[in-house]
Amino acid sequence: MSETILTRCEARGLRMTDQRRTIAAVLQDADDHPDVEELYARASARDPRISIATVYRTVKLFEESGIIEKHEFEGGRARYEIAGGDHHDHLIDMQSGEVIEFVDPEIEALQEKIAEKLGYRLKGHRLELYGVPIKS
Repeated sequence: MSETILTRCEARGLRMTDQRRTIAAVLQDADDHPDVEELYARASARDPRISIATVYRTVKLFEESGIIEKHEFEGGRARYEIAGGDHHDHLIDMQSGEVIEFVDPEIEALQEKIAEKLGYRLKGHRLELYGVPIKS
């Protein structure tokens, strides 16, 4: 994704304090789907002046501005990722909480086929799979 969270914030006219810039950088650098507690830990490691309340307010602002997307996976805290990326689905490891992104053309085609069979044109979807590792 060529457009960063920071450039999206600036394009939307959001006032960017140093703390908001730090939180934006933490989100940009995330290769997972952090929750607010994880974002706070990472942001406060970079700037100890950041409070948990600041992280909550900033995440809410970014979400309301369409910059990040909130996921409320079953049995856990809300997690966040950059909005507007390529379409993907999620597999959630129920033991570790890890969120694995995947794309499967067969699943995509099947969803289209099901919608058409029921008389609909699919305009979007969200797929979340929950599982535990197979012991080998």
